[in-house]
Amino acid sequence: MRWIIAGLMLIAGEAVAQERRPSHCIAIADAAPGIEYFHRTAWQDPVPEFSARISYIAHASFLIQTRGGLNAVTDFTGFVGSAAVIPDIVTMNHAHSTHWTAHPDPAIPHVLPGWGEFGEGIEHHLDLGEMLVRNVPTDIRSVYGGVEERGNSIFVFEVEGLCIGHLGHLHHIPSDEQFAALGRLDVVMAPVDGGTTMPLPEMIEVLKRLKSSIIIPMHWFSDFSLERFLVDIRDEFLVERDGKSELVVSLRTLPDRPTVVVLEPQYLIEQE
Repeated sequence: MRWIIAGLMLIAGEAVAQERRPSHCIAIADAAPGIEYFHRTAWQDPVPEFSARISYIAHASFLIQTRGGLNAVTDFTGFVGSAAVIPDIVTMNHAHSTHWTAHPDPAIPHVLPGWGEFGEGIEHHLDLGEMLVRNVPTDIRSVYGGVEERGNSIFVFEVEGLCIGHLGHLHHIPSDEQFAALGRLDVVMAPVDGGTTMPLPEMIEVLKRLKSSIIIPMHWFSDFSLERFLVDIRDEFLVERDGKSELVVSLRTLPDRPTVVVLEPQYLIEQE
């Protein structure tokens, strides 16, 4: 395992920062979200001004795109579909094999593992102008039956004034310090399997505290596990499910009430 981690850290190169810098998400943590609505579109369409597009690929993998053409893939497994897409950034977690790959394409400029040496974690602060990617380490259950401290990362993508968070394979309610490090998340991708990551009551507690405008469920293994989450959260959040796999969102078009937006996973294919 040590040589795999070392190789991934070498690929990440300059993406690993020694200390965390000020964050736009944290600066606006107390600001009210915008209102109006959010738009649906296809992953190959141009991204509108002041917006980001989020496409659900599979399991815990999402494609996040900027207007200028940056592509980031979360919990990258090495496969996003038949489309000839080389992401600019990929993030990974290593709770199990459907969240990472030991052999990312060397053409990918920035590979960001969410873990470092056992128990030490890792810190990223990658600023590409249009998009800033940073992480907040959390603990995970160890393959040895204990706890791997700082073995998971919640990745935050700051783009067009939005703060988009991906909880990864979160195994516990974050501490006050971790919530503070995250800051305001306008959009959050949350694992809702109800057991492999966290029990649903605890995950819903996390989501209530985050107060994100849009929650995108992920890491659901069947419609049954997804429906359990939707039933449990309907009293607190609106729920939208219209069969689409992607959405475009901006600060000016966030919903005025916290909303669960169910995206259907779909691998990336070239569209005519």
